[in-house]
Amino acid sequence: MLSRKQTPSVSNQQCDTYAWFSQRAWVEIDLGALSYNVQQLVQFLSPRTQLMAVVKADAYGHGAVTVAQTVLQSGASWLGVATVPEAIQLREGGIKAPIVILGATHTPEQIHAIAHWKLQPTLCSPKQALVFSNILEEMNYDSPVPVHIKLDTGMSRLGTNWQQASEFVQLVQRLPHLSIASIYSHLATADSLDTTVMKEQHRRFEEAIAHIKAIGIQPPCLHLANSAAALTDPALHYDIIRAGLAIYGLYPAPHLQNVINLKPVLQLNARITQVKTISPGTGVSYNHQFIAPHELRLAVVGIGYADGVPRSLSNKMQVLIRGQRVSQIGTITMDQLMLDVSAIPNVQEGEVVTLLGEQGNERISADDWAEQLNTISWEILCGFKHRLPRVAVM
Repeated sequence: MLSRKQTPSVSNQQCDTYAWFSQRAWVEIDLGALSYNVQQLVQFLSPRTQLMAVVKADAYGHGAVTVAQTVLQSGASWLGVATVPEAIQLREGGIKAPIVILGATHTPEQIHAIAHWKLQPTLCSPKQALVFSNILEEMNYDSPVPVHIKLDTGMSRLGTNWQQASEFVQLVQRLPHLSIASIYSHLATADSLDTTVMKEQHRRFEEAIAHIKAIGIQPPCLHLANSAAALTDPALHYDIIRAGLAIYGLYPAPHLQNVINLKPVLQLNARITQVKTISPGTGVSYNHQFIAPHELRLAVVGIGYADGVPRSLSNKMQVLIRGQRVSQIGTITMDQLMLDVSAIPNVQEGEVVTLLGEQGNERISADDWAEQLNTISWEILCGFKHRLPRVAVM
């Protein structure tokens, strides 16, 4: 792997055989920053707490296999995904570490794949547990499948109500083809300054675990914290923390930025494809949402909303050229957008534009886009389409 000062190589399976320099646009993944973030998190945790790197949604758009390989080499012990196909992709990529499927699975096809690929599913209800056991019985499967029991302590999403935890755990323990790998829950408001709900969920989780222990069952592993909770309160760390956004170098909330040092991993680049001068009064792009107030130099850039640049950022966003901020003008189109480059002399076709990331002393982050769009940085990262090659650098 090469440094950013060298010519990077296209390393992800999405890139086919195209050289990085032939691309109109690409996503650059800094594996050095990714490794640094994992090491920072591992050092922040207590020695008994392991790190599960959440690599669902193609590792939040960063490239699942490459990210998984890097985080495991850097100190993560577990991987978390949402679906069976995501887990299979990792296994086919040579990943041998424990993979937990955080989403719900229940069909015979899913259960067969879980057993075959040695995956670890989440069990959300007694009914699901019985389905798993029955299908594994029909398969004559001779090794118990490790399962992770999910309790609903206040997220109101997947999981059995925390007040029925002991009955649920007792049932799973009796089923011959299942073995309990962990008991866990998920926090709904861990990124909020108001910790009232989080503390109540924590209390419910503790009460549920106490009831389970009272009937003579010792949970082998407990986990509750996502990135935000892990950075908020060490009492939430338990045996594993599930880190998603933090490993990619972004903070779940502004008030957590001073807790730990993280480096953004993803940079979004594109190339200028044409430069022209337009006269005062000239309309730019569809519906002429921008009219040139004076003569200006316009640069067309080969990236658009089909690549994951939100159309709703039209006439609102800035990008970086030669370390300087310039404004996007006109409606962002499917494959292209336009810039006012009048302030930068002699801009040329082929020059690199950074839409997200760093040039010189300037940086534009996914948080900046999210704030403008009244959304979250998770959605921004997951929005970059697969026609953008992922280029890994160190």
